[in-house]
Amino acid sequence: MSEILCIGSVLWDIIGRSASHMRQGSDVPGRITRLPGGVAMNIAMTLARFGLRPVLLSAIGRDPEGDELVAACRGLGMETAHLYRSDDLPTDRYMAVEGANGLIAAIADAHSLEAAGDKILRPLTTGPLGHAGAPYAGCIALDGNLTRALLETIAASPAFSAADLRVAPASPGKAERLQPFVAHGRATLYVNLEEAGILCQSEFADTERAAAGLLARGARRVLVTDGGRAATEADCDACHSAVPPQVLVTRVTGAGDTFMAAHIAAERAGAGRAAALEEALQAAARYVSGEMPS
Repeated sequence: MSEILCIGSVLWDIIGRSASHMRQGSDVPGRITRLPGGVAMNIAMTLARFGLRPVLLSAIGRDPEGDELVAACRGLGMETAHLYRSDDLPTDRYMAVEGANGLIAAIADAHSLEAAGDKILRPLTTGPLGHAGAPYAGCIALDGNLTRALLETIAASPAFSAADLRVAPASPGKAERLQPFVAHGRATLYVNLEEAGILCQSEFADTERAAAGLLARGARRVLVTDGGRAATEADCDACHSAVPPQVLVTRVTGAGDTFMAAHIAAERAGAGRAAALEEALQAAARYVSGEMPS
């Protein structure tokens, strides 16, 4: 029961951070790091910290960067046996610049994951994890770095019909890819306020209104965050809101992924809905403050 499938981007994060406020054209001192990253990877790392067993389904090249990344995943306690390793596609990368005033700019190069397509799902569709006749019945964390066509296939696929499906966009720029999961009413969606507005083609003043908007469009269950302001978890039966702890923000990349994973872990440990939301906000606050390791 500790196994959770993490489907989506597993790549190298190249992050430049500065303690200075930045704007377009800024040239400031700081630190540049390279760490295992990607939405699915960030979720998996947090799940592993909570004692769960993340199983990665993604595309990683057979280049030296890919071999190093797979070894790092194994060292962090993740199951890598079901990864799709390509001879032709390079290992993906993500590059971001963060200042004291938050994320300045980012570029996600997930072209290999997109090119691999449904090959990454073979363990779920043709075994050994499941198939259409005996679908996987555990928890699946899915990220929006997959193509819109593949996400539409997953939303309708019998191979996912029995799963506890948790879905998050990779970024606001890819939020529209999650429309199939709003309409099909089976998944739990994790979005921020901007992403909720994109999915609803509207603007919301707060997360409670955003959650109501998503539910009105057919979503089964949603969690909407808004940085340091109140977050909301809701379905058609109940709605819970909570304000995250106020902390000094030292990083932002990966905060939403940490929130999602911590919420899944809290519910798997038996926490009620309000308590699980509080625990997830606490974990995300520890992450952005630098207290939780990358």
